[in-house]
Order: sequence, then structure tokens, then C-alpha cells
Amino acid sequence: MGKRIGYARVSTDDQNLDLQRDALALAGCSVVYEETMSGKSADRPELGHCLKALRSGDTLVVWRLDRLGRSLPDLVGIVSRLEREGAAFESINERIETTSAAGKLIFHVFAALAEFERNLIRERTRAGLAAARVRGRKGGRKPALAELQIREIKALLKDPEIQVASVAARYGVSRTTLYRYLSKNIHER
Repeated sequence: MGKRIGYARVSTDDQNLDLQRDALALAGCSVVYEETMSGKSADRPELGHCLKALRSGDTLVVWRLDRLGRSLPDLVGIVSRLEREGAAFESINERIETTSAAGKLIFHVFAALAEFERNLIRERTRAGLAAARVRGRKGGRKPALAELQIREIKALLKDPEIQVASVAARYGVSRTTLYRYLSKNIHER
């Protein structure tokens, strides 16, 4: 039988890990990786160390599902990785574990819901873009410079005494943006 390794996370410094520590200790975790980091952050170093420490036969234990994944698709990805590597997963609060057939079924229902959610978002995005195109709108950012501004910039830059950096600052854009607009207009003619 493998080790039970815990992962505990709180989002801010003023939150306390004690509740999670106690629950993970009661669940038989010999090692607990802890971090204070927003769940939205993709860079969670302690989670990375925890996942590297897991071996085939080990079980990753968390207090609640939201302590592990940033989103349902992220959670599914992490647990799928564990499964591929021969490790199990357990969430104490939700009573989900992937060591039994019933636990795997529940988790895969979550995975199916996550896939369904991704497909719905994709369909809504496509429908919204199509509806916008029908109304004559195109996606993307609004242009940083209007046609009139581009003409003014060209006129200003004909004077060798005027520096590109000062023109860019005057119009509130970077020199790179200025050059991109100028080269774009040259190629369009």
C-alpha cells in the first residue's frame, strides 16, 4: 500500500491552514504540502512538488475539491494525470475517491460535466461571434489609432527634427505600435 500525501491551500495570508492540516492528519497523510496562493494562479509551486512526490500506489488527499483545482477542467486534468501515473485521489469533504469503482464513476461524471461545460462555452462563443458578424461587427480590439491620427503622424514624421518616441508618447502608443501602423499603411497602398 502506498503513501497518503496531502495538499492544503489557502488563498490569502490571513486565512489559516489548521482545519485542513487536522483533516489531512486524521485521513492518515504522512506528508502534507502547504501553500498560500490564489486558486486562480496557474503557478502553484507546492502543488508541483506534491505531484512530483507521488508514486504509483500513492493517494493524493485534499480537504475539498476547490483546494486542488482552479476550475473543474483543471481538476479533471490533475486527477487524470494521477490516474495515468497509477496514483489515486481522495477529497475528504466531498467523499470522492478514485480507488473504488463507485468513486471513479463519480469522478468521471464530474469530468463529463466539465467537458459538457467547455463545449457549451465554445458553442456560445461561436454563436455570439456569428451574430456580431451578421450585424457588421468584427472581433478584436479597437484600433489604437484612427485614420486621421495616422495621417497626422505621417506628416509629423516627415520633419527629421521630430523623434518617433515623442510622437508615440503624444498619441499614447508605443513606438512598436506606431511602426506597425506606419508599415501597415505603406503595404495597403
